[in-house]
Amino acid sequence: MRSFVPNEICSGYDDLSGRTPKKVLVNGGAGFLGSHLCERLLKSGHEVICLDNFSTGRRSNVHHLRPFSRFRIIEHDVRNPFDVDAALIFNFASPASPPDYQRDPVGTLLTNVLGAVNALDLARRNGATIVQSSTSEVYGDPEHSPQRESYCGNVNPVGPRACYDEGKRSAETLFFDYHRTYGVDIRVGRIFNTYGPRMRPDDGRVVSNFIVQALQNKNITIYGDGSQTRSFCYVDDLIEGFIRFSNAGKKCTGPINLGNPAEIPVRQLAEMIREMTNSRSRIVHLPRVTDDPKQRRPDISRAQAKLGWQPRVALDIGLGKTIKYFEARLSAAKVAEAV
Repeated sequence: MRSFVPNEICSGYDDLSGRTPKKVLVNGGAGFLGSHLCERLLKSGHEVICLDNFSTGRRSNVHHLRPFSRFRIIEHDVRNPFDVDAALIFNFASPASPPDYQRDPVGTLLTNVLGAVNALDLARRNGATIVQSSTSEVYGDPEHSPQRESYCGNVNPVGPRACYDEGKRSAETLFFDYHRTYGVDIRVGRIFNTYGPRMRPDDGRVVSNFIVQALQNKNITIYGDGSQTRSFCYVDDLIEGFIRFSNAGKKCTGPINLGNPAEIPVRQLAEMIREMTNSRSRIVHLPRVTDDPKQRRPDISRAQAKLGWQPRVALDIGLGKTIKYFEARLSAAKVAEAV
């Protein structure tokens, strides 16, 4: 059996994944976040099953994990029932960027609702702990900042983003109802904007958009006047939060915000990336997107108190690593085109 040698993406953290190896299922394990989670769990000695239908996840994200005997891939759509022997389940299966989830809004809603039902039924049968990747989008366009877990949100249930927002809100309802009704051991974590290597260049997220545009010296496009704020968490930090959450004990159900409370206007982020890439790009403004939140900032007091967790990767450091990743990807794509 090969020993796992962590790369820079999963190094630098103490192993808090539990001393007893477990069989762990990661739904959406080939996605941006799911692949980092699979890698971290393998590093900690667990047996990891990556379940993905590869609609937005990529095989290349987990290709480097395939030689390990404790890792396997199941190609499956979570909208259909599944039966896997696992003691711990992470439910990360859902399109997560606006272009992806709006491309098939009905499918997105069903992935979140039926996917939650099928994952919860599996957890109930197995007596497993199940961790839900929820989202800051449950707060909608918030009227209060920072957003605390007790805030019920300001969501438009009939808008173009509702398939994702309401899908995640419904999934949270299902998780807590399964917990109250059947005693399922649940955790619900609300993810705020996260970035890092393995983001898709075309995923439509603000960080990947700005970096790719800047590296190609194309116009950096901002939707609206750029005063809207976001709070960006590096992927290492987010995965650390979920690992701690999964081991926090049955009384720690959440919901818990997992994100970086350092707030930055989108215009300032664009200028920062342009400077870091030495880009000749111009910053241009397009009309504001419907229901795009004007402010995003998590209150992480609960995560600090319950998990002893807070982000520690500074934005400039995380962006530097992410820029290097996209530079390598774009360079490889140029070589492939030339062949």
